[in-house]
Amino acid sequence: MRKIPEPGPTLLSRKYSVTMNRKSLSPPREVILRNVVNKDALLCSLSERIDKEVIEKAGPKLKVISTLSTGYDHIDVKEAKKRGIHVTFTGEVLSEATADLTFALILAISRKVVLADNYIRQKKWKVGWSPDLFLGSNVYGKTLGLIGAGRIGRAVARRAKGFDMNVIYHNRRRLETKLEQEIGAKYVELDTLLRESDYLSIHANLNAESTDMMNESKLKRMKNTAFLINTSRGQVIDERSLVKALRKKWIAGAALDVFESEPLETNSPLIKMENLVLLPHIGSATYQVRSKMSEIAAQNIIELLSGRKTPFMVR
Repeated sequence: MRKIPEPGPTLLSRKYSVTMNRKSLSPPREVILRNVVNKDALLCSLSERIDKEVIEKAGPKLKVISTLSTGYDHIDVKEAKKRGIHVTFTGEVLSEATADLTFALILAISRKVVLADNYIRQKKWKVGWSPDLFLGSNVYGKTLGLIGAGRIGRAVARRAKGFDMNVIYHNRRRLETKLEQEIGAKYVELDTLLRESDYLSIHANLNAESTDMMNESKLKRMKNTAFLINTSRGQVIDERSLVKALRKKWIAGAALDVFESEPLETNSPLIKMENLVLLPHIGSATYQVRSKMSEIAAQNIIELLSGRKTPFMVR
């Protein structure tokens, strides 16, 4: 395992002999392959690719792969199940924190918060109040479109109520009428969502259907005054198409917490664009959430190695 917040490391150290990478950065591939041999359990994160090679290298003792994340697309679940290895995740504990950050991104990109902050720090502010300084876009009363209406998407919809936003959504399965009324959202087809949203927020799981879903064709269908927000998975957006959309002003801007490749390469054209807010994948980054994720990830290992079940098993 890599260095993670407490209480997970302490919970595991009380019961087992733990090999832990003491650095915050993900260990190199060769270090993972070397240290996974003959282990009963493996605690990983989204940054570590746990594929067939890693699982084979671990050997027959491996019984649990526990990930410190809600997503588990970095794990070869099929190979693990074939070998009788349980795969676990941390559930939806990060939903509310990620919804908070989503709305922070909506406000930051619409009101040019980052640009304005840098303006002061770079000592460019020479005149007090000015009628045309950093003019942004309204959030209140605008249309918020959600791609994905799972727990995070629904939490974002609830927050939008406070801004009197018109909330529309598209999901693989339409929500029950009672739940739609509760969060104040209306189901629409994807094409309608693209055409009508002032703020389009992505909350889709990563799969074959959603990979590169936001491509050139879909970006062209958005309003040229609209903003794209992504706190789900970077691979949902085709970044080359997004760069083109921003340069050609098919859309007004974007705010991203996730990217196709992480960390974002230093020569990425996204970095130089002003109509963007970029964050380093911090959707769940609160003390409270990361602590709870650490506890769940550790407890998943403890329960399964003790012969008990956990509600956070990948089915």
